[in-house]
Parts: sequence; C-alpha cells; structure tokens
Amino acid sequence: MLCRGIRGATTVEANSGEAILEATAELLAAMVKANGIKPEDVASAFFTTTPDLNAEFPALAARRLGWDDVPLLCGHEMAVPGSLPMCLRILLHVNTDKRADQIVHVYLRGARALRPDFQFGPEGKP
Repeated sequence: MLCRGIRGATTVEANSGEAILEATAELLAAMVKANGIKPEDVASAFFTTTPDLNAEFPALAARRLGWDDVPLLCGHEMAVPGSLPMCLRILLHVNTDKRADQIVHVYLRGARALRPDFQFGPEGKP
C-alpha cells in the first residue's frame, strides 16, 4: 500500500465561518466520493486558503465529519498577484492501492479555472 496525494480546490462565496465550512465539507465529500476514501485511510490533510479567507479553520469541517484521528493542518497560500481569490485548497495524503493515474483530483466552483488542462470532478475522469 502506498501513500498518494489527492488535490482538491474550490472557491468560497464569503469570508464567513459558515461559508468556509460549507465549501470545505462540499469539497471533502466530493474528494471522498470520487476516490472511494475511508477516513481510516487518510494519513493527513493540509488545508489552505487565500489570505482573504480567515474567518474559520477549514479543518473544522473535517473534524465535524468525524476525522478525529487524522492529523490536520491549515495555512495560507502565497499572495501571488493575479491569483484566484477566495480559494480553498485541500491536499489529502491517503493510504491506497490505487495507481497515480487512478487518483481523481477534484476542482469545484470557480477553482475549475485553476487547471483547465486537468479537469477532473466528482463524477470521475472525463
């Protein structure tokens, strides 16, 4: 069994705790569904937001989903001029037997613009 990284990103409608947690829960659910992840297979999760999102820790959404034994970390993305605002990203480290080309990376809402060459979604690969 290997540890693989699974990427996800979405945009958040407002800098409020409710909006951050809702967007995080939606993205996590899509990543879990698209990859058949069980919480016990998650080695760790890293959540980042652009600096304009600071009203809540996105990791709280994972705790509310019962990820009590998963190490979680939050941080801010670099403030690169012209980058996508109001963006939330997740990097899951998952123990899996899947090959790298079987991993489904999930981009929702406005974050689909981040990787137009790499369009995967919760429904699977195109």
